[in-house]
Amino acid sequence: MSEQGLDDRGILTVSELTAIIRAALEDTFPAVWVRGEISNFAIPSSGHYYFSLKDAAAQLRAVCFRGSHRRVPFTPRNGMEVIARGRISMYEPRGDLQIIVEEMVDFGLGNLMRAFEQLKEKLAAEGLFDEARKRRLPLFPARVGVVTSATGAAVRDILHILRRRNSAVHVLLYPVKVQGEGAADEIAEALRWFDAHPETADVLIVGRGGGSLEDLWPFNTEPVARAIAACRVPVISAVGHEVDFTIADFVADLRAPTPSAAAELVAAAAEHLRDRVAAARHAMAVTLRQAVAERRHRLRVLLLSRGVTALPHLVGTRIQRVDELAVQLRLRIRERLGGAERRLADARRRLETRSPVQRLRETAHRTVLAGRGLAARMQAILVAHRGRLDLAWRRLEAVGPRSVLARGYALCLDAGGRPVRTWQQAPPGSRVNVLLGAGRLGCAVETSRPDATDPDDGGTQD
Repeated sequence: MSEQGLDDRGILTVSELTAIIRAALEDTFPAVWVRGEISNFAIPSSGHYYFSLKDAAAQLRAVCFRGSHRRVPFTPRNGMEVIARGRISMYEPRGDLQIIVEEMVDFGLGNLMRAFEQLKEKLAAEGLFDEARKRRLPLFPARVGVVTSATGAAVRDILHILRRRNSAVHVLLYPVKVQGEGAADEIAEALRWFDAHPETADVLIVGRGGGSLEDLWPFNTEPVARAIAACRVPVISAVGHEVDFTIADFVADLRAPTPSAAAELVAAAAEHLRDRVAAARHAMAVTLRQAVAERRHRLRVLLLSRGVTALPHLVGTRIQRVDELAVQLRLRIRERLGGAERRLADARRRLETRSPVQRLRETAHRTVLAGRGLAARMQAILVAHRGRLDLAWRRLEAVGPRSVLARGYALCLDAGGRPVRTWQQAPPGSRVNVLLGAGRLGCAVETSRPDATDPDDGGTQD
């Protein structure tokens, strides 16, 4: 085809063609959801996200401009599987097909959220979230069970607040894992233990500090939820921060936004009682002052109205009587307040005497005393056995070979070291060793013969 045959109006430049393709793509795919794995992730100085979305068969370039980051609630990284929403476009300078991402969620997080909602709907349908089944916390808890990590910040905050707000309370910690594999099973087992031993705690605090959805997931599991619902001891759920909600929060008898807030709720009753006593004392004092002032005012008005201002002694007498009554009233109020305070102190002492801590101390003391008695008896038995052993040893030495030799007897051994028991074992000319009480003799046998009374007399060897 010659150049003259070409119509310039039908020829597109590269820029024009890529612009047409970009417009067609954006019109056809204004908003799509695509799932893939992030690769080649980069953040230049502009702050935009540049990466690729890929699966086993293909990949697609992607860009997420900084203005859209607020709809990406996590920091992307290579290897993460995500679901992205955006529009298909073309980067004209290079002719690259790309998706401009406007929103993105972690695919794994999406699975967790779906599981969360499914379990929430299931337990709600069973009535586990109903307010009617939830119990009120005891007004004055003396024993508080805590189910959390033994090394986390949550347990330190709980202990600090309980000791500061109500030092008489006894705390029993059941340490568990609060995240990762096996955490849910340990938490559920701790709850079942307290259910089996309700005398150990008046209220339970179950929780941990803040974290990601994955970190808090053990508190979103069915075993933990059912263990909370079945526990006979009232349960306070204190998981994460104020914005975090878990399945445990919905099932528990009360939700606290943080572990510290849970400790404040437990300690609030005793402090509330102290505040009420202080408020009553203040109100009674105010009432007393007002009553005295009113009586004085009425007395002055009465005296003036009857024209007895010239009788100062009468006024003084009445005022003095009012002062006496005021003193008596104050004394009675103090007596009543003192009685209330004494009753409160007596109740606290009774509460402390019932504390497991005191019982454990008494048990430990009895155990120490029993251990000391056992040690003394063992020592006496050992001394007796040692004495009998010494006596047996002395008797054995008395009949031993050395003792016999020391009394003048001798032991005859042949050249091989074997004992010579009969005269036939030592013929004339043989060598024998004679062991004495002190030393030995090397002897040559000159004659050997039996005793005159020997029944086996076989003659004499000369």
